Amino acid sequence: MRVLVKGAGVAGLTVAHELRARDAEVTVLDPYDGFLRAASWLAGGMLAPWCERESADDAVLMRGLTAVGRWEAMVPGEVRRNGTLVVAPVRDLGELQRFACRTTGYEWLEETAIAALEPSLAGRFRHGLFFRREAHLDPRRVLCLLRTRLTVQGVTFVGESPHEESFDGVVDCTGAAQIGEAKELRGVRGEMLYLRSFDVDLSRPVRLLHPRIPVYIVPRGDGLFMVGATMIETDFDGPIVARSLMELLNAAYTLSPAFGDASIVETGVGIRPAFPDNLPRASRQGKVISLNGLYRHGFLLAPAMAAEAVELVYNQHTTGRNAS
Repeated sequence: MRVLVKGAGVAGLTVAHELRARDAEVTVLDPYDGFLRAASWLAGGMLAPWCERESADDAVLMRGLTAVGRWEAMVPGEVRRNGTLVVAPVRDLGELQRFACRTTGYEWLEETAIAALEPSLAGRFRHGLFFRREAHLDPRRVLCLLRTRLTVQGVTFVGESPHEESFDGVVDCTGAAQIGEAKELRGVRGEMLYLRSFDVDLSRPVRLLHPRIPVYIVPRGDGLFMVGATMIETDFDGPIVARSLMELLNAAYTLSPAFGDASIVETGVGIRPAFPDNLPRASRQGKVISLNGLYRHGFLLAPAMAAEAVELVYNQHTTGRNAS
């Protein structure tokens, strides 16, 4: 079976992997030759289904529960099973309690336990939630590794669109590029930055709760930390705005004043495609399967959604063969 996958972000690459696992002949269309236009290049890489359940539908939790195992199978050794720590300043204890009421899978920590878990945060927070079963990965490293593995497995990457008629199936994973084309799809702007500080050492993602802008900080190693991400209802993709930059920096400083001396290595803006219910969809129109709407859950949900999309490809092929 010959399948064309359009798009080489996290959705496209996981679909290509799923297709190769079923012995399909796969071509991936990547007109940008890399990840510069992929929202997944700016992702946090948190495999945190219980944390995300705080503001998401139960379908996110159920699909996300398989993410760690699926990613470990795709890129062995790249998943860090260190859990997620959620904290809030004393004045925002109500936010922490509200977060706890909306999810499960956590244990309450007091100040000494937080310090034992993350010594850099000693004395900073009196209470926290520890989601022990959650994990994270480095999106940029994983995307590059997965692309290399797919190439070795015989997947062809092309920069110009081939004739779709020559393929048995097409899977469209072009994400935000479909805004204005796909019905109900909208863009949600996310802003992030990278800081480098050798005065802070974190072993896991830390989420800092705040009534206005909850923020997460994810360690990348070698003193590098990803700080994100705003959620703005617009598909404007211009540079990060001053207010967002100040809020992200203020959140990092609140987590640890040592971030006040950090270097700003990079800022970035990504447009996340989302449907009205903020849930992804795999749908079929003719021989084209569309996988879109991953919203803020790209790495968490892409493996499960890729499996659903590929199942549609094969169901379509079987139906068409039976009909003929």
